[in-house]
Amino acid sequence: MIELYINGLSGRMGKTLVNLIQEKQEFEVIDDLSSADVVIDFSHPSSTEKILKNCLKHNVPLVIGTTGIEKEMLDEINKASKILPIVLAANMSIGIHQLKDSLKKFIKGNTKKLNCLIEETHHSNKLDEPSGTAIEIENLIKDEDKNNYINLAKTVSYREDDVSGIHKITFKEDDVSYIFKHNAISRDIFGNGAIYCAKRVLKLKPDLYSFEKIINWTKTLKIKNFSIEYTNFKHEDSCCVKWGAYIVCFT
Repeated sequence: MIELYINGLSGRMGKTLVNLIQEKQEFEVIDDLSSADVVIDFSHPSSTEKILKNCLKHNVPLVIGTTGIEKEMLDEINKASKILPIVLAANMSIGIHQLKDSLKKFIKGNTKKLNCLIEETHHSNKLDEPSGTAIEIENLIKDEDKNNYINLAKTVSYREDDVSGIHKITFKEDDVSYIFKHNAISRDIFGNGAIYCAKRVLKLKPDLYSFEKIINWTKTLKIKNFSIEYTNFKHEDSCCVKWGAYIVCFT
């Protein structure tokens, strides 16, 4: 049994993790970090700073899902990863991982001038705006658009009730739109990703790991509730639609 300390236990993701762990029966949630095998952090950046120091003190691997972390704190996480294995990810959904991969393929194959808009929707109590995932997608588009074909507009954020997370990326030219969309129907997808990372990080050497790096090391994860909606298309694989008006949904 893996002893797990959850930072942010009373929050939405903390409660989600507890429910999932009760189903899986691989972990025991404990309230003493010093005796934990691993820590999962879904909290606030100010709390992440404190938990990082305690993990260093007790030599406990750390999985960080908290978003809105400033550069100064990111530098501290980088330093700590020389001593501890740390997973840092704004989004631990396998669907977002697949969406990013599809975006890379689309941008690499694009030869036209396109306008691009990123929209993200989350629950009304989410503090950071835009979301960490939206920022990652924005940086991905900038990095992959080597020929400067894409005119990227400012990300639009919406806060609505108890929405788990929706990310929509629209590319437009004169007579067609290309739309990628990820809709998190429940928080379980993030919780399952975090739990997998917690199991994996126990076996890793000190370093800073992205969710993509963790996922790329395994073939055992399965995608649940996965669908693709499309019209007038040609495609290269199950995730990337190359031409025409289409919507790619990972839900």
